[in-house]
Amino acid sequence: MSDLTSLLEPGMLVRHPDAPEWGLGQVQTNIGGRVTVMFEHQGKVVIDGRTVELMPVFDE
Repeated sequence: MSDLTSLLEPGMLVRHPDAPEWGLGQVQTNIGGRVTVMFEHQGKVVIDGRTVELMPVFDE
């Protein structure tokens, strides 16, 4: 798990770096590096933080 993934908390906004079409996502949970995110155009997705580094969004 990356340092950035370990900082993700419920309520934070993120984007998936390889799937911009999913839109903005809100972190639901982060348990052991498995991050559950509700994306605008993709719905709920569980992401392995060891393989995907979600990008936090601070300006939206």
